[in-house]
Amino acid sequence: MREAQTRREHIIAVVKQLIKQGGARNVSIRKVAEAAGFSTTVVYALFHDKATLIAQAMDQDLLDLVDAMRSASDTQTDPWQRVRSMGRAYIQYGFAHPDEYALIFMELRPHAEVDAVMVEHGNAAQDPYAYALQQFAALAEAGQVQADDEALHAMTQIFWQSLHGLVSLRIVMDEGDPWTPHMALDTHTEDLLSVVTEGIRVRFATAGFTSGPEASLAVKASEPAPDMSPSGLQG
Repeated sequence: MREAQTRREHIIAVVKQLIKQGGARNVSIRKVAEAAGFSTTVVYALFHDKATLIAQAMDQDLLDLVDAMRSASDTQTDPWQRVRSMGRAYIQYGFAHPDEYALIFMELRPHAEVDAVMVEHGNAAQDPYAYALQQFAALAEAGQVQADDEALHAMTQIFWQSLHGLVSLRIVMDEGDPWTPHMALDTHTEDLLSVVTEGIRVRFATAGFTSGPEASLAVKASEPAPDMSPSGLQG
């Protein structure tokens, strides 16, 4: 058992190195076996296929990310501050671990079954998306935002997408990139968190919660959205 675990850890380290060198497309069972010094039979026995191999290489990084998010939000009691702290921790993790972040969120890769990895899908203690969703559910319980599943997932994904946009663009377009001004990270982070959380608060406000000029912005989530598909845009 210990030998199998040692082999697994060594193979995962090799996979991460291959991805760093040439992306997920650079990974194959044969290449991994050669680089790790094992037969392809050994690799297949431990991981079954390429999708599982790559997915399990991300397990510990996902656990580390959700731990950082939870540790930051647990310092707050106000639900909006918990969301902001969670987002701040996500951004900090991305810049502290750019290679790991790129592997998880910036690599096109085959998808493994959810039960093929150590991270339990939907478990807020292990799954970063589930943890973020839990924080928006807490806002709903406090009467701050709409509570239906569609709205909760929309808020979670909008928030996550904004964080990812900041992290991924700054990883790719670093300080040496002459095409865009490089804003101070702390200011950039706080501005983004303020804009996104306020936008979510207004857009997904519960009935009667928003008043004054903001009321015109609080479009009901039930209203039909414009058709943004190629055919809809052409019409």
